[in-house]
Amino acid sequence: MSQIPFDQLSKQYLEEFLSPLGKVTRNLEIPGESKFVDIYFAPTVTPSIADLGILGRMVQTSCLLEPYRNAPRRTELRSCLLKLLWLQENDRRKAKSENRSLPELPQLWILAATIHQPVIQEVAGQLDRDWLPGIYFLPKLFRSAIVAIDQLPETEETLWLRILGRDRTQERAILEVLALPKHHPRRNNILQLLANWKVKIELGEIEDFSQQEVLMAFSQAFLEWEQATRQEGRQEGRQEGQRTLILRLLTRQVGNLSEETRSQIHTLSIEQLEALADALLDFSTVTDLETWLLNHG
Repeated sequence: MSQIPFDQLSKQYLEEFLSPLGKVTRNLEIPGESKFVDIYFAPTVTPSIADLGILGRMVQTSCLLEPYRNAPRRTELRSCLLKLLWLQENDRRKAKSENRSLPELPQLWILAATIHQPVIQEVAGQLDRDWLPGIYFLPKLFRSAIVAIDQLPETEETLWLRILGRDRTQERAILEVLALPKHHPRRNNILQLLANWKVKIELGEIEDFSQQEVLMAFSQAFLEWEQATRQEGRQEGRQEGQRTLILRLLTRQVGNLSEETRSQIHTLSIEQLEALADALLDFSTVTDLETWLLNHG
C-alpha cells in the first residue's frame, strides 16, 4: 500500500525539477513487456549543477530514475536492470530498422531512501571518488548506480535528493527547505508538493511514517504553503478589486472602453493600477487613456 502512492508523489517531485530541462516521461512502457520505467528523462538543455546540485549532475544525459521509499529488495534491483536492458534491446531494433547507429545506453539511477549493505556487496556496488559518498556504481557494463539517500552528506548539493529520503533524513531536508529564503525560485513549489504528501499521509495512503518529528516537519511545510497561498490569494483579490473599480471610473470619465483597452488594463500590476488611478481624473477622452497605457504599459 505504501509504495504505490510514494511512487506517484516522487514522480511528481522529480518532474518538478526536470520538466524545464528536457522531456520527462512518467511510466514509460517498455514495448513488448508489461514493464514501466518510473521516470525516463531526456535532457533538451544542459541541466544546471549549480541549481540542482548532485541531481543536476546525474541527469546530464538520458537516464532512468527509479525511486524507493523502502530498501529495495534483490528482486526489485534485478527488475530495474531488466528494464534498462529491455530499453536497450528496443533501441537496438529501432536503430536496425532505421539503418542508424545504436544510441548510447541511458544511465539507470536507483534512488533508495535506504539500502542494506549486503545488497550493495552482492551487486558489486563501488564508491567513486569523483562522486559523493552514498552513491554506489555497479560494474561499468550495466551503466547503473544506487543512490543510498540516507548516506549522502547533508549539504546544499544533496538537498533535492534528500527530500526523497525517509525518517530523520527527510525531516532535516524539509527543515532546510523551510529555511530557504522566501523568494527562492523552488521553495514554494516544493512546499506545495510536501503539503500534498502530508494530506496523503493523513489519509493513510502512505504508511511507515512513524517518526513524529517527520510528521511535524510535513505539518510545518503545509502551514507555510497554506500561508503563502492565502497571501497570494489576498494579493490577487486586491488587484482584481482595484482593476474593477478603475474600469468603472474610466467608463464614467471617458466612455465605453474597447475589449483591447480592457485587456491592456488587465495586464497591469498593482503599482501600475495605482498610478492609473491617480492619472485617470486628468483624462477627457479614450485617446488620453490609450496614450497613458502606451507610455506606462
